[in-house]
Amino acid sequence: MTITTLPISPDKDRSKRMIQYALSMGIRLICIGLCFIVPGWFVTLPILGAILLPWFAVVSANSKQQSQGKIESPHKPIDRLDPSLRHKDHPEHL
Repeated sequence: MTITTLPISPDKDRSKRMIQYALSMGIRLICIGLCFIVPGWFVTLPILGAILLPWFAVVSANSKQQSQGKIESPHKPIDRLDPSLRHKDHPEHL
């Protein structure tokens, strides 16, 4: 496995998700504040934002980051190993 194929560390992933969640909750607070300012039926937009944003924030915060690169197995196939390591009786097995 090479350094470029390693997934993001759990600490960095958790930190990134916490920042995303906090940002979403900040936007929700703005939506709640706009409920008292926006007149008429337009008030439904910040109300919907204040109601639906927590669900989206929790779903996005709980989703883990997928690896961008291909993860390679640290185990080499038998055909790539040194031939001197193979059994004499069973060349297909180690």
